[in-house]
Amino acid sequence: MIRQLKIAHDQAVEQRAAAMVTIKAILVHASDALRRETAGKTQISLARQLAALRPRPLEGPEDALRYTLRALAKRWQYLDAEAKELTKIIGDLVQRVAPQLLESFGIGVDTAAEILVVTGDNPERIKSEAALAKLAGIAPVPTGSGMTGGRHRINHGGHRQLNAAIYRTVIVRMRFHQPTIDYVARRTTEGKTKREIIRCLKRYVIREVYHLLRPAPRKASAAS
Repeated sequence: MIRQLKIAHDQAVEQRAAAMVTIKAILVHASDALRRETAGKTQISLARQLAALRPRPLEGPEDALRYTLRALAKRWQYLDAEAKELTKIIGDLVQRVAPQLLESFGIGVDTAAEILVVTGDNPERIKSEAALAKLAGIAPVPTGSGMTGGRHRINHGGHRQLNAAIYRTVIVRMRFHQPTIDYVARRTTEGKTKREIIRCLKRYVIREVYHLLRPAPRKASAAS
C-alpha cells in the first residue's frame, strides 16, 4: 500500500518542483513591476499571488505571460495539496505498521516509507544487519592496497533511494542531534574527513533501523 501511494506522491512532488522552476523562468521575462512584487517570496506565497492574477484579454505578450503564470501557479497549488494529502495518508500507514521508526531522531514519514518499501520488497535478502547495509549501499568498501590499509570509501551501489533516505537522516542529525554533533567534532579532531564521518554515521543509522524493524523475540511459553 505504501509503495503504491508513494509512486503518486513522488510524481506529484517532482511535477510540483518542475512547475515552480518554470514559473521562475517565465518571471524573468515579466514586467519590472511584477518582478518587484514577486521578489523574495516563498514558493507558497508566490503561487498564491500569481494564482490570483486577474486574467486579461489576450492582446499582447504581457497578457499571455500573466495567463501562463496564473495557470502554472494554480497547477502548483493543486500538486502541493495533492502531495500533502498523500504524505498524510502514507504517514498514517507508517504509523500503523512501524511507529518505532518515526520515534527515531531524523527519520520522517518519507524516509520511513522508503525503508519499509525496500525492506518489504526484499525480505529474503535481509538476513542480518550487514545484509541490510549492503542492500542500502552503505556497506564500506575497502580502498587500501598492498602498501596501505584500513581505509574505506562510500559504497555507490545498492538501493539508491534507500541510501538517499538514510543520508537525509544523517544530515538532519549532524545539524540538530547533539550526540551526533559531538561525535562529528570528536572524529574531526581524529583526522577523519566529512565524507568518512558521513559513511560511519550512515552505517550507525542502518544498524539502528535494522534493530527497529527486527521482530521482538517471543517469550518462551510455559511448559505444559
